[in-house]
Amino acid sequence: MIAALTREGAIVRFCGGAVRDALIGVEVADVDLATPDLPETVTRLAAEAGLTTRPTGIEHGTVTVVADRRPFEVTTLRRDVETFGRRARVAFTDDWQADAARRDFTINALYADPDGRLHDYFEGAADLAAGRVRFIGDATQRIREDALRILRFFRFHARFGKGAPDAESLAACRSLASLADALSGERIRQELFRQLAGPRAHYAVTLMAEVGVLAIVLPSATRLDRLGRLAALESTPDPLRRLGALLAHGSDLAAARLRLSNAETRRLIEMCPPLTLAPDADARSRRRLLYAHEVARVRDSAWLALAESGDDRFRTWIEDTGFWQRPKLPVSGEDAQRLGLVAGPPLGAALRRVEDEWIASDFALDRDACLKLLADAAGR
Repeated sequence: MIAALTREGAIVRFCGGAVRDALIGVEVADVDLATPDLPETVTRLAAEAGLTTRPTGIEHGTVTVVADRRPFEVTTLRRDVETFGRRARVAFTDDWQADAARRDFTINALYADPDGRLHDYFEGAADLAAGRVRFIGDATQRIREDALRILRFFRFHARFGKGAPDAESLAACRSLASLADALSGERIRQELFRQLAGPRAHYAVTLMAEVGVLAIVLPSATRLDRLGRLAALESTPDPLRRLGALLAHGSDLAAARLRLSNAETRRLIEMCPPLTLAPDADARSRRRLLYAHEVARVRDSAWLALAESGDDRFRTWIEDTGFWQRPKLPVSGEDAQRLGLVAGPPLGAALRRVEDEWIASDFALDRDACLKLLADAAGR
C-alpha cells in the first residue's frame, strides 16, 4: 500500500496513536497514515494499485484504503482555519507541523516514515518516555476548541501518565470543567466507556471527580469506592457494570444523559439497585432466583454485592451464572387445552400452579408428573 501511495513522489507517514503505541511496545490496533496528497489523488493511486477505497471522511480529507483485508485511514494534512467546538473549518496543506499542531496532546502528534524514522514536532516522544500527558500549545485554547479533550486528558493520563498529572493541563481542565456540560451524550458515553474499560479506570474517574468534571457530566456518579473495589476484582473489565458500580442513584437519568441503547438502559436500571442476594444461599435457592431473573441481572448483582461487601461467598453466585441453563417447564398451554382448558385466565392459572410445584421440586418433576398436576388443576 505504501508503494502505491508514494508512486508519484508524495510522502506518506504513519501518525498518531499507531506511532505512540509502537514507541512503547504496545500492540497497535488501528493504523492511520497522513500524506500531503489530496483525497482524490489517494483514491486514484489506491485504485490503480487494485486497492479498495471508501470515502469515510472525505470532507475532512480521510479515505479508508483496504489492503490485505485490513482498513487504513489515510488523511490529507490539514491546518485549522477556524475552530468552533467539536468542528473546525480546515484547509489542506503540505505543512507537517501545522497538521501536528491540530492534535490534542504531544504524545498523539508523532509521525514515522515507513523506514521507522520519527518526526516529532512538539517533544511528544520525550513526554511519552517521561509519562507526561500535556496539551499542544496553550491548554486552555485546546480545550476551548473541543471540550471533549477534558475527558480525553484523564483517560490518556491514566493510560500513559507517570506520577502527578501535568499541572498546566490539569488546571485548564479544572477551570473549564463547565464546558463539558455542553457535550453530547454520545460523545461523553464513548469517552467515559473507554475510561471505564481501562486498567486504571478508578484513577481516571477519581481525578475527574477531584477537579469537578465528573459532577458536571454525570452528577449521580459518586460511588468511587465501589468502582475501585469492582475494578480491582474483575479480570475482564465491563464498562457498563463499572458505570453501575459508580452510580449512587439515578440510573435512568444517567442512561438518558449518555444516550445508552435500549438494552444498555434496561441493564443499567436493573443493576441500580441490584437484586438482593444472600451470600450464604444454598444451591437450590440460587437456582430458584436464577430461574426468576435473567442471568445477566443476577451476574451484575453478584459482582456489585461482592464489590460492596467484599464477601467472597458472592463468587459462588458469579460462578453459577457462568454455566446456568434455564430449564423449560415440561408442559405447555397446548397440553392444557388438550385437557379441556380454554385459553384465558384459568389456563394461565393452571400452568402457574404446575410451575410453582415444579420449581418447588427444584425442577425435578418430569413431564408425566407435571401432566398429572395439570390434569388435577384442570379438574380431570
